[in-house]
Amino acid sequence: MKVFPKLGTDKPSFLSTIRPVSYQVFARKYRPRTFADVLGQDHVVRTLRNAIEQDRLAHAYLFVGPRGTGKTSTARIFSKALNCPNGPSIDFDPDDPACIEIAEGRSLDVLEIDGASNNKVDEVRSLLETVGFAPASSRFRIIYIDEVHMLTTGAFNALLKTLEEPPPHVKFIFATTEPNKILPTIISRCQRFDLRPIPTDIIASHLQHIATEEGVKLDDSAAWTIAKGADGGMRDAQSMLDQLVAFCGNEINEQNVLNIFGFTSRETVAALLLGILQKTPPEILSVIGEQFEKGKDLSQLLGEVVGAIRALVVAKLDPSAGREGFPEALWTDLSNASDSLKADRLLAMIDTFSEAESRMKWASNKRLHLEIAALKAVQNLQEIRLSDIISAIGKADPEEINAALLGEPPTPPAPRSAPHPAPLSAPEAAKPTSTEADNLDTIDKLIASAPEVAVEPESIRLNPDPEPAKPAPGEKEKEANAPEHDEFHNDPLIVEALKVFKGRLIT
Repeated sequence: MKVFPKLGTDKPSFLSTIRPVSYQVFARKYRPRTFADVLGQDHVVRTLRNAIEQDRLAHAYLFVGPRGTGKTSTARIFSKALNCPNGPSIDFDPDDPACIEIAEGRSLDVLEIDGASNNKVDEVRSLLETVGFAPASSRFRIIYIDEVHMLTTGAFNALLKTLEEPPPHVKFIFATTEPNKILPTIISRCQRFDLRPIPTDIIASHLQHIATEEGVKLDDSAAWTIAKGADGGMRDAQSMLDQLVAFCGNEINEQNVLNIFGFTSRETVAALLLGILQKTPPEILSVIGEQFEKGKDLSQLLGEVVGAIRALVVAKLDPSAGREGFPEALWTDLSNASDSLKADRLLAMIDTFSEAESRMKWASNKRLHLEIAALKAVQNLQEIRLSDIISAIGKADPEEINAALLGEPPTPPAPRSAPHPAPLSAPEAAKPTSTEADNLDTIDKLIASAPEVAVEPESIRLNPDPEPAKPAPGEKEKEANAPEHDEFHNDPLIVEALKVFKGRLIT
């Protein structure tokens, strides 16, 4: 019989290898602790701070926004401000034991509930039964329901009466990503705060702060690429940075980000857009084919191109706008290529790519739809629109008209060797010049000698003689001596008329 050693004296070997887990992911380690730490939501923070300072606290709050924008963090900070010692106060100590309990979800007076797993009527009713009890050690009993849109209709109805007239020591805080699924009667009983997607530059700056704290060298281009891929969510950006540190170590560049997450580099986006603006289909197809062979997400590439075109449109309207993360040299090339294009042409390109984006969501061959959209965009740039024709009509010089239609710079006029003649008086202006008089004499002779002459643009058409009347019975028909065909063509009057009108004969 084998006897195991007592745990108090000799520990088994497997227990000696267990180490305490102390690592925290960046999304938890760098979660905001005070109002000053909340980034990109100044309108929400300012309203909540003023409400606390002015003692204008509502009984229910609804935080709406995309994932990772700070809904739960803001709710916890607001709960700390309400239940901190000597609260409500905006200048609370985040390291106070009461605030730490709230931050870690251990407070007896701040109940955090997941609406997805506690969405039935009975669960909501059992929660409301605790509302009547006074808080254990704080000023308020706070009920926070995350993803509140997951509650059933019956659960919402059970919540209505208590939500409208709760006890004075109870505060409700709700958070959701889909406010359209919440009953209007619930929303009307809450103060609603819409949290916005966090701007890309703010996320990139915060990632640099985290990298500095962790002793990681993060390139600016890499930080911007991560922030762009996070699409306004700070939590997503922090998770990506955490993954990059595990993969790359203490040095992270843009190429690492592109390889791991499949993002598209600014150089690739600029190359594709330059191919469109410069109307070079081989370059366009080459870039798309290269990205397809590398297994890149072509839908993401399309979205990047649309974002770059939008940046060009904004730059035409506001020269002080940003470069959408492009290096200065690439942005200069794109700006120069789009200088001759009006904003409506660029907007038409966005419409073309937007239609392709909706088709690519369900298409198996995404490469084909992206290539078609890019080639259509080139065709749109080559088309002559009615607005171009109208603007060209107002130009007097034919060379300027052609230049406006073809999108080429007009040829500067040649210098004049002699000044303009003085304007003629009315009698002199009415008197024809010698050349005009000769032309008029030629026309008069032509009309007198020819049967009928009809002038059309760039041509002269001679109408045949009317059919002669039939002779009366008993009379002899008179044979008309018609001129020969060659003699008519060589007639001096006809030749002169063709020179004057710059026309031709239609036989």
